[in-house]
Amino acid sequence: MQFTRITVDPQVCTGKPCIRGLRFPVSRLLGLLASGETRETILTAYPYLEAEDIKEVLRYAAYLAEDETVELAR
Repeated sequence: MQFTRITVDPQVCTGKPCIRGLRFPVSRLLGLLASGETRETILTAYPYLEAEDIKEVLRYAAYLAEDETVELAR
């Protein structure tokens, strides 16, 4: 799977995955979504983001979750 809107550059946000080379980490966008912010609210608050950025970040998170094994407490 390719992610054209997610970039990793050691000189941008210490190499964390970011959106299109912007200083906007993928984790920040995921945090906003997880806290209940809507796509519309996010796009209004951050006009440099695009709807496709949000879609790709969710695909990226799903991709990472496929490879991750987490042991849950009982």
